[in-house]
Amino acid sequence: MSNYNLSEVKEMAGGDDDFMKVVVQTFLEEIPPDVEAMNEAISNDNPTLAYQYAHKMKPNLQLFGLELMDEVKVIESWAKAGKKKDEVPQAASKITKKVNVASIALKRDFELE
Repeated sequence: MSNYNLSEVKEMAGGDDDFMKVVVQTFLEEIPPDVEAMNEAISNDNPTLAYQYAHKMKPNLQLFGLELMDEVKVIESWAKAGKKKDEVPQAASKITKKVNVASIALKRDFELE
């Protein structure tokens, strides 16, 4: 079973498989580097930059049904109010793992490299 859900992507594409493939390819090109940059910002204790990447990824994470909003909110809370800092590494780790697994599955499922 896949850890992503394409129902919103399919609805947006309206049956256009080529468009779906473009959306998937865009996700693969943008989200893994953003996750890496977010993790680097967290490692460098830069909550503002971590927030920017986490916030930027939110629509795509939702679109692909990755169910990571709680983890994104932890990073946003740390950045906005200095709260939940102790939860940030675990949240970032979950985002990273889920995006990595989804990326591998999407590449395989859509025959992309």
